[in-house]
Amino acid sequence: MSNLVRPHGGGELKSLLLEGTALEDEKARAETLPKITITSREAGDIYMMGIGGFTPLDGFMNHADWKGVCDSYTMESGLFWPIPVTLSTDSATADTTHEGSDVALVDGESGDVVATMTVTEKYGIDKEHECMSVYKTTDLEHPGVQMVMDQGEVNLAGPIKVLSLGGFPETYGDQFMTPEQTRALFESKGWNTIAAFQTRNPMHRSHEYLAKIAVETLDGVLVHSTLGKLKKGDIPAEVRSEAIQTLIDNYFVPNSVVQAGYPLDMRFAGPREALLHAVFRQNYGCSHLIVGRDHAGVGDYYGPFDAQSIFDEIPENALETKPLKIDWTFWCNACDGMASMKTCPHGKDDRILLSGTKVRKMLSEGEALPATFSRPEVAKVLQDYYATLSDDENVKIEMKGHSAQ
Repeated sequence: MSNLVRPHGGGELKSLLLEGTALEDEKARAETLPKITITSREAGDIYMMGIGGFTPLDGFMNHADWKGVCDSYTMESGLFWPIPVTLSTDSATADTTHEGSDVALVDGESGDVVATMTVTEKYGIDKEHECMSVYKTTDLEHPGVQMVMDQGEVNLAGPIKVLSLGGFPETYGDQFMTPEQTRALFESKGWNTIAAFQTRNPMHRSHEYLAKIAVETLDGVLVHSTLGKLKKGDIPAEVRSEAIQTLIDNYFVPNSVVQAGYPLDMRFAGPREALLHAVFRQNYGCSHLIVGRDHAGVGDYYGPFDAQSIFDEIPENALETKPLKIDWTFWCNACDGMASMKTCPHGKDDRILLSGTKVRKMLSEGEALPATFSRPEVAKVLQDYYATLSDDENVKIEMKGHSAQ
């Protein structure tokens, strides 16, 4: 019997990806069905349902689910869920799509059919209400708000059958791992308590410090990177993976840290997204989620530790995966090492605050990363990447919000 945390909902992993004859038959049937084009965000949600990352969901949410999740983190069934998982289309397509009918879902970027769905409900939503509930703002400068406001006018609900993982396994190889695979890996290592470290960036010295705090108290750490769509100027997944592995190989005890990736776009929902990260890390077998400063945030839409306090606002039994809350971390010249607000007695003049944004800005401007920011082996991987970029490819990085502090 496994000693790992149970999948969300208390049951078994629910992977919706078809295999073998069932897959081939459904692919053939999909070619005969009406097609609905989906966004990158919707495709990522499908892939997560395909591998069991969104256990126990079996498809896209209906209106009652949407409203319950927005207003009280609860689906119609009573299941805790922090962010709506919905699929939308335009009014014209919705008019020709009937409840009870089957449709094929086509990735708008690749043109591939990635799933089929039985439409059980069509409904409209108050997009501003969703934005205020999930993102705490309706400002179109917020990338998550823009994502919602760009959705079609009508949502379609219903169970899905997943036919493809969008090329993620082929593109990323061993870095792409399913919940079943990470659970098997943890059990093979004899790990029972594992902290997930969420990142869309390479790991700088503060990130390393956070992971090492977890290693001190738990069996291991899973550095878990998003492989989905990011923002302009973010570092590509393959470069990020090389930089992270370089750090693991040189600065962590063997068999204490592993890395993997998952096929989901960032929503930049701050506190709500921290809860979603905990939900699917529970499915991956992680007992804890490291939650530091401005987790999954963007700009200054959220307080630096709102993503920690939100875990105190949900029902105690909502999640088995618990937050590992860590204070603001930094390099302190007086301490001559990494520290946090809880361990360092010195003033701000001695502290060098780090952020992924600050590191990217320095790299994009050709500045050398000091040892207080990044390990030299990691810095070299990143500098080599930036040296390959043309002026057009090298996106200007602006310091905003908490990253500018």
